[in-house]
Amino acid sequence: MKTLCKHVCFCRDKRDISTFPCFCIKPLCVAGKIQSLTDEERTHLLPLLRNAQWVEVVGRDAIYKEFVFKDFNQAFGFMSRVALQAEKMDHHPEWFNVYNKVQITLSTHDCGGLSQRDITLATFIDQASLM
Repeated sequence: MKTLCKHVCFCRDKRDISTFPCFCIKPLCVAGKIQSLTDEERTHLLPLLRNAQWVEVVGRDAIYKEFVFKDFNQAFGFMSRVALQAEKMDHHPEWFNVYNKVQITLSTHDCGGLSQRDITLATFIDQASLM
């Protein structure tokens, strides 16, 4: 099983959520255990997600965003792109779809909250919503 490296990639512009972090799949850095975001990672990464309209879920260590598309076909195409990436990452969103709307919540069950996996998938989701 491949998972995302916990370390954040600083190879691109740190202020631009659309290019941060990298989408590289690597063996997990911490021996077999997915780690929650550190305070430092939260301080740096969560504002970037807020700027991209992700919101923190009240009472839960998770992030949420709603996407609205032209019609069901566009929404379904978006969900298909996200599903393929999520499967590659072995990290699956909680989502709900009605017609042209898709609501997504991200949290890592293995660590009981937000992890680097959520940040990486949120970034991919934002890019996929523009296709």
